Amino acid sequence: MAYDIDVLIVFAEKDNEAGKKNEIGWITQFKKFLDLMLYQVLGEKSNIVVKSEFDDFTASSMDNAAVLVTILSKEFAQSGRCLDAVEAYYKATSSSKIERVFKVLKSPLNSQEQPPRLRELLGYDMYQVDNETGLMKEYTDFFSLEAEKQYWMKMVDLVYDIHEALIILKGQTKTEVKNLFKRRTIYLAETGHDLSISRNIIRRELQRHGYVVLPSHMLPIRSEELERVVRKDLEECSMSIHLIGSAYGEIPEGSDRSVVDIQNKLAAEHAVIKRSRKEDFSRLIWIAPNLRNASDKQKSFIESLRRDIEAQEGAEILQNPLEDFKNIMREELLAAQNKTADYYTSGKSIYLVHDKVDHDQVLPLVEVIQKSGFNVVFPAFEGDLMEVRKQHIDNLRNFDAAIIYKGKVNDQWVRMKVLDLLKAPGFGRNKPIQGKAIVSESSLDNYKNQNVTLITGDKNKSVESVKNFLQEFKS
Repeated sequence: MAYDIDVLIVFAEKDNEAGKKNEIGWITQFKKFLDLMLYQVLGEKSNIVVKSEFDDFTASSMDNAAVLVTILSKEFAQSGRCLDAVEAYYKATSSSKIERVFKVLKSPLNSQEQPPRLRELLGYDMYQVDNETGLMKEYTDFFSLEAEKQYWMKMVDLVYDIHEALIILKGQTKTEVKNLFKRRTIYLAETGHDLSISRNIIRRELQRHGYVVLPSHMLPIRSEELERVVRKDLEECSMSIHLIGSAYGEIPEGSDRSVVDIQNKLAAEHAVIKRSRKEDFSRLIWIAPNLRNASDKQKSFIESLRRDIEAQEGAEILQNPLEDFKNIMREELLAAQNKTADYYTSGKSIYLVHDKVDHDQVLPLVEVIQKSGFNVVFPAFEGDLMEVRKQHIDNLRNFDAAIIYKGKVNDQWVRMKVLDLLKAPGFGRNKPIQGKAIVSESSLDNYKNQNVTLITGDKNKSVESVKNFLQEFKS
């Protein structure tokens, strides 16, 4: 379906007031960053419309907006017109089968302070809390280390989730994406209702690190169809993750076992099949430490997990705090990822970030990098958008230093690449970036405050400057 508006942002007027003269308002900055990052992910310009509580909200604007982003604050929660806009959007999109409303928290609000319609949504917290005083403050320096840890990581989450929603709403197929990521696809089993939020948090973290997470749809309500779908999804995956809590879970038609139980049984069977093929497939089962409210049936299921050899097939079972489990999960994924990263471990690598139109112009840089004893890592230019994006994220995880080449591209393109380097830890990078540089024959005054080495001048001068740049961190 075609939409006139890709993203509709609704906010309270006070939340966009600039604190100082000539300062850009928070909402204006947010819209600018969202616009740039969606362009990077989608490969095309999105139509993002911003409306404050004092703008008109017509029925047609609600019907024609693919997704709604609410900038939640105390002012928003107390604005009748903002709340009316949210209700109008839900009414206009009531037949939709996916979540189309995204809740961005500009300032902290507890559950009771939030509008009832938005309470159950997972939020994107984009404010800063001082660890010593506990006081909240808004970001004004969006390129600080603090912003890198919170604001940009949540922005990445938001952009990815909006991107996923737009793909579904516009009727684009995901078949090619699944095939592309076959080695990097994870089955995150559906859970009981008590762990649905925890599952969503882990799902988002996996997606942010570049993994495709299955199932990507509601599981069928009939057991026979459910098993067929789960088996098909497991074939795509190299790992399954199962979260077990107090709730036994829904029991599909035609079965006496819960969806949680069935998924574990099928994953155990799949592990045996994979092992017979000499293919990798690992399983992580997390059992919540607190099970006081578990039913007798759930207690029996958990006990069988602990003692049943078949249920444990290919699995590591853990019963520890969720954050500890997530750390173990990251280590498992990193170990699997490192098996395919041999190219990067054979020596230090330089990610030469450039556009296809400038490929011939960077050849002298390629030569000097290789002669200096480094591997040259290139962006992908062939394949569909997701393939190109995946290669870019893989490069961001693994390079030692990066050189951005500004030739025929515009400033917006360069700014997006600088932002990517800033966000690299959020894509699963586990080592520091040893150097960052921008090379251009023209002036780079706009990038003086980006903590990046600026190299300007003609071709010969640039080559010599790049040699000096590489020598700074060559071991």
